[in-house]
Amino acid sequence: MRFGVVGFKGKMGKVILDVFSNDGHTPVLLIDKDEIIEEDFPEVIIDFSTPDALEKTSSYCEKYNSNLVIGTTALTEKHLKILENLSKKVAVVQSYNFSIGINILLELLEKATKMLNDWDCEITEIHHSKKKDKPSGTAILLKNALNREVEIHSLRLGGIPGDHTVLFSNEGELIEIKHRAISRKVFALGALKAAKFILNKKSGFYTFKDIIKEAFI
Repeated sequence: MRFGVVGFKGKMGKVILDVFSNDGHTPVLLIDKDEIIEEDFPEVIIDFSTPDALEKTSSYCEKYNSNLVIGTTALTEKHLKILENLSKKVAVVQSYNFSIGINILLELLEKATKMLNDWDCEITEIHHSKKKDKPSGTAILLKNALNREVEIHSLRLGGIPGDHTVLFSNEGELIEIKHRAISRKVFALGALKAAKFILNKKSGFYTFKDIIKEAFI
């Protein structure tokens, strides 16, 4: 496929370029704050950058009729509305976490929380020190999967890509369900799976949960 990357000079953008290119795909649109390279029209645009880049990303999707895979966190209702409107014209996959493991964990939590509904429950999440949003988008996804009010404890340390733990406890037992991202590559691999998922779709709004269902359910 021909693909574009928004934020191609950033750490995640570089990993996305590497993973997609090694899989045989061709970068034709590269966008960053101080540089834009346009060589052809992309079939899919990948954006894991910042919320303030979304309007520009949306405009390029409309310009080239490109589908969008977006993993940007800390999106507001305004940003989600932009994506909703865009999805009427092209296909959009939006998620706060493109890890296959996290998205399987979400499915497991929806079942576990029903069996452990009278147990105490809290979430901890650890990310690198440069991550701005607290709590992480992934921690919010985990909380939503639990469908109950729980405390989220956020730590920002060093260069950790992402650790998330859900703890259930009663007076005599503790259950910990944990996911650790070892490198950023896991998110780029998920983005590649998402790009292939929407490559030939004309329009619509999807989440990574739709991709997991198609692959495993």
